[in-house]
Amino acid sequence: MITSPTTDRELLILISKGNELAFRRLFDLYNKRLFIFAEEMLKSAADAEEIVQESFTKLWQNRENLTEIENPGSYLYRMVRNSTIDLMRKTARERKLKDQVWANLSQSDNSLEEELLKKESQELIKQALDQLSEQKQRVYRLSREEHLTQEEIVAATGLSKSRVNNIIVEVLKHIKASLEKHSPYLALVFWITAWEKFL
Repeated sequence: MITSPTTDRELLILISKGNELAFRRLFDLYNKRLFIFAEEMLKSAADAEEIVQESFTKLWQNRENLTEIENPGSYLYRMVRNSTIDLMRKTARERKLKDQVWANLSQSDNSLEEELLKKESQELIKQALDQLSEQKQRVYRLSREEHLTQEEIVAATGLSKSRVNNIIVEVLKHIKASLEKHSPYLALVFWITAWEKFL
């Protein structure tokens, strides 16, 4: 039986031994947010769901190799991210925008970070945050600026973990929508980099 304090890392170890209950627990923890991440990029719930399902299927099929993975969330995110990018390459409609993103992705994640650290980008993000409630701003800043984990944010705010999770998702979607009004490219860069930190 899996006890509630079990960490994601411990879940992976159990999964590597064929524990289906641990696999279900990990799926329940990450399925929704991975789906939201992929769906916002693909604009297709069906495609996003298929990619997430395929990623978890691959995880189970290759479970013997999971003991070396230190950060399950980051590992799952990268699986979904790479599959999403592959699909977007095949079905890209806004070719010019996509080509810009692919060029940066092929270099390194650092180039994406640099885009968001530019003064103009930071100002647009700040303007988007200013439109939100103080509670949502605080949760976002605790997560992004102070780099607290969700558990630490729960302790600092008194909110439930599910509420903290929902707020972060809501804020990320709000900022992305605000950025899209100025630059679809910048919005996509923000969405990709923000989720790597979220998971």
